[in-house]
Amino acid sequence: MRQTLAIHPGPLGDVLLAVPALRVLRSRYPTDAIILAGQVRIGELLVSLDVVEGHMRFERLGLDQLFAGEPEEDALAPVRAAARVVCWFGSRDPLFARRLAAIAPDAVVDAPWTPDELVWRHLVASVATAAEDADRGPVRVPPELVTEGRRALEGAGWDGTTPLLIVHPGASGAAKRWSAEGYAEVLAQVSTRARVAIVVHEGPADHDAVKALRPRLAPGIGTLTNPPLPVLAGALVHARAFVGNDSGISHLASAVGAPSLVLFTSGMRGWEPWSPTATALVVSMADLYREDVDAVATALARLLA
Repeated sequence: MRQTLAIHPGPLGDVLLAVPALRVLRSRYPTDAIILAGQVRIGELLVSLDVVEGHMRFERLGLDQLFAGEPEEDALAPVRAAARVVCWFGSRDPLFARRLAAIAPDAVVDAPWTPDELVWRHLVASVATAAEDADRGPVRVPPELVTEGRRALEGAGWDGTTPLLIVHPGASGAAKRWSAEGYAEVLAQVSTRARVAIVVHEGPADHDAVKALRPRLAPGIGTLTNPPLPVLAGALVHARAFVGNDSGISHLASAVGAPSLVLFTSGMRGWEPWSPTATALVVSMADLYREDVDAVATALARLLA
């Protein structure tokens, strides 16, 4: 089968912002296999969700050779073998772009992103004439993963019937994390307004954020600890609502169609999710303000209604 090679070595959230663009590629080249070159665990996730047909490790491509001397004749074999290449990497280096085009003449190297653009729209524009051409519907999670996600949530204490709120208090850096006090107060307010089960998600990089939050929570709130990403996708389908910081997990919740409230700092609005089920809200990560707590509680209550 002919292959369209989509190159994106970024973290989970950045790659999930490319889903509408990947859908454009699949629609435009229906007889091609769309292959994602990136991080292995992200490639495995997108294959399990049928966003792409296959994946490979980014390092296998050998693209580093294009930044420093001429590549060897037999180098970059996966790039040479692809019917077409879309590269969401290296656009700020003109030499890299020229050398990639010499190996793959039809290669598309994404133009540099500018801060006044939404990232997902920018990615779509690299492969389509208008962002409106992109499919922004939820990613379908296979039934077996939905079942596995339910089991994982029940293992974390969910009864399987009470409306479920999933909370992700972590993020890749402290500057992107809203305060534990803010989350705790919002969750306390939500619990008094509606009958809701709360489960906190903890990924590999979230230990500190969860450790800070847990002592502030009421008894009976469970923790879903580091499930595989495909299982987490299945778990997120069960959420009546999701709240979290600007992170890959929040983008995953949005992508599978969970009604999601995603908290951003003011300078990061370009990374808002593409899904219509997501609401982006700017809060201060440096200090806790009463107006932020009220705004988060009100928006979350609206999602749970």
